[in-house]
Amino acid sequence: MYTATAGIALPTTIIGSLPRPGWYVQNLGRRDFREAMVDRVYREQYLDAVSTYLRDQEVAGLDIVTDGDCRFDADVAGHNWFSYAPLHMEGFAGARPYRVQGGLAGIPHKPGHILHDVLETRIMPDLVGAVGRGNLQYVAIWKAAQRLTTKPVKFGTITPELIAMAVRDLHYKDLRKAILAISDALNAELHELADAGCKVIQMEEPQIHLLAAKGLVDKVLNADFMVEVFNNTVRGLRGKSEIWCHTCWGNPAAQRLFAKQPSYAPALEALNRVDADVLTFETCSSGGMDLEAIGKRIRDKKVCIGVVDHHTLQVETPDQVATLVRKALNHIPAERLVLGSDCGMGREGMSRRHAYYKIVSIVLGTNIVRRELGLPEAPCLAADERFSMVGAEK
Repeated sequence: MYTATAGIALPTTIIGSLPRPGWYVQNLGRRDFREAMVDRVYREQYLDAVSTYLRDQEVAGLDIVTDGDCRFDADVAGHNWFSYAPLHMEGFAGARPYRVQGGLAGIPHKPGHILHDVLETRIMPDLVGAVGRGNLQYVAIWKAAQRLTTKPVKFGTITPELIAMAVRDLHYKDLRKAILAISDALNAELHELADAGCKVIQMEEPQIHLLAAKGLVDKVLNADFMVEVFNNTVRGLRGKSEIWCHTCWGNPAAQRLFAKQPSYAPALEALNRVDADVLTFETCSSGGMDLEAIGKRIRDKKVCIGVVDHHTLQVETPDQVATLVRKALNHIPAERLVLGSDCGMGREGMSRRHAYYKIVSIVLGTNIVRRELGLPEAPCLAADERFSMVGAEK
């Protein structure tokens, strides 16, 4: 159900995370979010950071905003994106450092590579009992942001298979059962979130495209089961909220995971079967190489393409953004096209200023194309020349 993008010409957004302000030094850790919000220092820093994230996006002129993934801790390579859910769900306990054979979601880089640090700092709980929602607190986290803006706040969550693949299963001892148990728990949590009024729920990184890129197929890790898991996790939600399926090629510490840019082409048939309203694709980093294939295969869902790259500090110009939007419009009709970032920009990747001006470029570049098509433009206070502190010489 299109509750957020309906009625907006070429809507703009970002995927999720944003760089932390330097003064936001508190971490949630294993605490319950509501309990942590009793701590006046944590509460002040958290709410101030969320307000800053939202205001930057509003000043830039985005149509759909995020809370910058403010709940995630400041850790190496943004690992808390993986660990937040198992650290707060029932059925998980302990703290186990990564082992080479200890989890399917590891990246086997050797010492001397920046991504080896990701392995050294990947400490996850074990799966020790029946999985339950625990204290994820998605509703409270979303409300903390939504009450600070009139724009819809998109809320994102990791997918079940990534949680199951990243932990040691001492309870189910069956990857399929573990994934489905996590899926059922997340579905219950997300229904409460939708019932609270969240207009956009984003499921992040179903492994459909990554399995295809890596050539991994077995009786559990295969496209058909990944589609089944996605659809089970969002079961019953599309009648309540706008459901997004986010895909990208990874960004721990803003690093590329593949020596050669993979193609989405082998995964498009399966992605077209997920029960989502919007599919997101990392397209800026590849120069839009898959846009034609995406346009041919994805015909009923809306498509959000990345028009700024989360891996690089070079801020794309509005003209560069507009060029990629025009390229997309050759294959995807304007009424089904959404513009955003390739992925989140906050996983130890860049400064706040770099991220802010990438957001501004998303809006300014989209406005160029809106103007060409005779569509309403979004106000971009960030680019209003009246408020420049650089005055004209008299």
